[in-house]
Amino acid sequence: MKYIFFFIITYIFILNKPIFADQVDFNTWLESFKKDAIKAGISSSTIDKNLTNVKLIPRVVELDRKQPEFTLTLRQYLNNVVNKKRINKGIGKIRENWDLLESISDQYNVQSRFIVALWGIETDYGRISGGFPVIDALATLSYDGRRGEYFSKELINALKIIDGGHIEGKNMMGSWAGAMGQPQFMPSSFLSYAQDYNNDGRKDIWTTKEDVLASAANYLSKLKWNKNQTWGREVSVTDEFNVDPAFLTLKHEKTLNDWQELGVRKLDGTSLPASTNLKASLIVIDDKNSFRYFLAYENFKKILRWNTSNFFAIAVGKLSDSITIR
Repeated sequence: MKYIFFFIITYIFILNKPIFADQVDFNTWLESFKKDAIKAGISSSTIDKNLTNVKLIPRVVELDRKQPEFTLTLRQYLNNVVNKKRINKGIGKIRENWDLLESISDQYNVQSRFIVALWGIETDYGRISGGFPVIDALATLSYDGRRGEYFSKELINALKIIDGGHIEGKNMMGSWAGAMGQPQFMPSSFLSYAQDYNNDGRKDIWTTKEDVLASAANYLSKLKWNKNQTWGREVSVTDEFNVDPAFLTLKHEKTLNDWQELGVRKLDGTSLPASTNLKASLIVIDDKNSFRYFLAYENFKKILRWNTSNFFAIAVGKLSDSITIR
């Protein structure tokens, strides 16, 4: 019993240990990081302007260490992020930006509805893009040490973005983890995918709609998005369906005809589209009191490269279907 008591006391102590208590002095760490930034090619003026008064944000560390467990069911999650208000808003955004979206869609070979769906799921079409100063947040996470190497690289990348003249450091706002702007790009993603679609010399994913939408499209395009296919579909299964659960993963693919023979049907119970060429994976989601099945096409996997959550990818797919204008 005394060992259990000791374990509990130790656990409580660890949970309540002051943030940064076991770290080297922040100024010492910062001076070392500045040297790394110079080696990475960041200008001295950018370093001085953005790191001289950088502040630690304890709340960022708390959020990183104590991320809540994902307890929502798929149904609850979809009700939150693919609700009627967001669908109607998405349809309005497509109509409002029709010519721009058609132009971007043609250039990057990505359907407009997916560009807008990602925009809607990530930040409610730019309404909620994060209220943390990215430089301070990334410096905090770099110094904290739990994932210091990763966030130090992202901080260097953020300074490169500022150094490139795309945004002032004071205006670089995002999530507590450093995801930025309306498409919620990490700095590394910005450097790889952000676009200056309006040709003003800056890649502005915070306030310039043209750049926001083109950057999202470019991200998918670079992942070899297939404009001739959709994401997949929710399906039903017949009573005769009997497939080893080990095969209900994204690693296993069959043609639509094969899935049809195994007992997979459209959600309304009718036959799947006949195809001996189109391949899909079948995934199953335990939605608390029921199982939900989804045929996932290759584009579904591309959405997972943006965000690795099946819930997220399904939400993007569902929203894209709901805002389609024919």
